[in-house]
Amino acid sequence: SSEETPPATQNFIIPKKEIHTVPDMGKWKRSQAYADYIGFILTLNEGVKGKKLTFDYKVSEAIEKLVALLDTLDRWIDETPPVDQPSRFGNKAYRTWYAKLDQEAENLVATVVPTHLAAAVPEVAVYLKEAVGNSTRIDYGTGHEAAFAAFLCCLCKIGVLRVDDQVAIVFKVFDRYLEVMRKLQKTYRMEPAGSQGVWGLDDFQFLPFIWGSSQLIDHPHLEPRHFVDEKAVSENHKDYMFLQCILFITEMKTGPFAEHSNQLWNISAVPSWSKVNQGLIRMYKAECLEKFPVIQHFKFGSLLPIHPVTSG
Repeated sequence: SSEETPPATQNFIIPKKEIHTVPDMGKWKRSQAYADYIGFILTLNEGVKGKKLTFDYKVSEAIEKLVALLDTLDRWIDETPPVDQPSRFGNKAYRTWYAKLDQEAENLVATVVPTHLAAAVPEVAVYLKEAVGNSTRIDYGTGHEAAFAAFLCCLCKIGVLRVDDQVAIVFKVFDRYLEVMRKLQKTYRMEPAGSQGVWGLDDFQFLPFIWGSSQLIDHPHLEPRHFVDEKAVSENHKDYMFLQCILFITEMKTGPFAEHSNQLWNISAVPSWSKVNQGLIRMYKAECLEKFPVIQHFKFGSLLPIHPVTSG
């Protein structure tokens, strides 16, 4: 399982790309990395089921340190204001911000990882660097989001995060990550990476819709049809990640919801949150994890290996 503490002798390696052509996608779907990644997403999905963001959960030292790491990234945005440039989108100041992360990533990760696991830092830090967007294209999408989930998955695999951190991983760390990503997207006017426009779920994120819909399973009165209702969203968004996502979309987009977010509009017609949750997991596999343009950027190392699943 992903909860075992690895032997100190494990050979950590710098993760690299392995999916170079469309036929390589089979290798990915059969890989230990894929099994562990989807297993991690689904474990967290179960962990937050029926719970509010304001629920009283355990916050370990490792969680606190991860939040502090994200606070640092946030502070760097404040220290790196957008520059004046002719094009509205893709503000070049993002590259300055990114260069700082690129330079400091290993030091940041070292604040979270105990000294006896220091050998894992260069491997794990790669996923953090991949998780905040692309500095050439100044874009951000679900592949970057997946790298952050992979980063957290790796921290579980080396035993920095544990089973009882599950709720805090989503409610405290991932929630803070989303805040920082939204600030990046807004501040530097980042482009959506590989966006399907109105046909995609959202320009930038996917996982908070999965975990956010799980939070709402068996809710006494909020149903999927309520998330297109402004009043329901404004009254409940502090408790539910799904509604926070909806609020952000309505702040960023103009016009009728059914037009700018057609897929979400369709989802609001699904009768129950558990059906929404199951449907989103299927959609995530099909639209993100099985799409070559997304997965070609994914990196594989010793913690998320490309080799086929080993049973046992």
